Amino acid sequence: MSFFDTVRTALCALRKNKMRAILTVIGVVIGIAAVTTIVSIGQGANRLVQGELQGLGTNVIFITPGQTKEGGVQQNDAPTLTASDADAIAAECPAVLAASPMVWTGGQVIFGNENWSPKEMLGVGPDFLQVRAWPLEAGSFFSDADVDANAKVCVIGQTLINKLFRTTNPIGQTVRINNVPIRVIGILAKKGANMVGDDQDNLIVMPQTTVRKRMVGAPMDNIHAIMVSARGMDQMGQATKEIRNLLLERHKIAFGDEADFEVTDMEEVASMLGIITGTLTLMLSVIAGISLVVGGVGIMNIMLVSVTERTREIGIRMALGARGRDILWQFLIESIVLSGIGGLIGLGLGTGMSMIVTVVINTYKPGTDWPMVVSIPAALVAMGFAAAVGMFFGFYPARRASKMDPIDALRYE
Repeated sequence: MSFFDTVRTALCALRKNKMRAILTVIGVVIGIAAVTTIVSIGQGANRLVQGELQGLGTNVIFITPGQTKEGGVQQNDAPTLTASDADAIAAECPAVLAASPMVWTGGQVIFGNENWSPKEMLGVGPDFLQVRAWPLEAGSFFSDADVDANAKVCVIGQTLINKLFRTTNPIGQTVRINNVPIRVIGILAKKGANMVGDDQDNLIVMPQTTVRKRMVGAPMDNIHAIMVSARGMDQMGQATKEIRNLLLERHKIAFGDEADFEVTDMEEVASMLGIITGTLTLMLSVIAGISLVVGGVGIMNIMLVSVTERTREIGIRMALGARGRDILWQFLIESIVLSGIGGLIGLGLGTGMSMIVTVVINTYKPGTDWPMVVSIPAALVAMGFAAAVGMFFGFYPARRASKMDPIDALRYE
């Protein structure tokens, strides 16, 4: 008996028991759909995280003050960083493209009869836009001369235009921040919401000296953080090393003593978040994969019932010259076809569910822009696994059928 005839016989047997075949594949459908959906959502989350980190700027490194201890108790961040540290990093670290000091404050921005409290009110350096890879939509950014002169100028995000100026052109207008008149000289390009739904355009930036001396009232050179951009992803490690060595020297920290600052690059954060999202996706996929095993057990049970019901048929086929391997392949093909059909349906259902989940997330979290990702390798693995489930769980019933004695099979009632 040829292999083609065996396949045809297996398909004919499945067509005769359509309802049984449908019920058999349901477990595989659910398993493949669950795995496809979870992998798609997990990869979408990973891509979203990577995109958000890239949105922070080009090859960004953060330097923050270290924490001090008093009486063995961890205290708040000490003011250990200065604006001159940022200047030194930009000038003396070859792997660094640009650096910007950062000082933050809070308060209301008032224009005419309107007022608004931005989520972020930052004092930064002239290279802030280069570090953040954030272009201007209109106007200009402040210069080194503005920083040196504590100039009362600012650049605003798109949200402030909608909340304060509406149809008025903001460029050249004067707003009041903590009773300090500040002139708007530029508008930042729209960024949109980040992955947790926070509006990135709800900010205003000013020279860091203006914030420190006119708003915070800090005469010292201390700042809250430094944001640095490396010259390339391949130089992130070198830039981090150069920054650390330079600050250790500038802060006169002896070898072996604890540094009074912390250096964190986005590559480490991206790697950590990638591991977290990947691990969660893997764990959920394993849990969803259990339903595939349950579906496989269902296939085995149905095939065992089928072998029992078709005992006389098996005996007749063997009496007419069918070999044991023909019977084995017939039942194996039936189980593989069942799992394969279930895999295809599950793949389509999982893709549809992924699209629905993506739409729901983006609807209830406006601006999140959760990406829809269908992984071709994951789909191929799922289909291969579905076929493997059919072969694995169909082997025992098929082997049992192939080992039957033709005389005993013909006598079976």
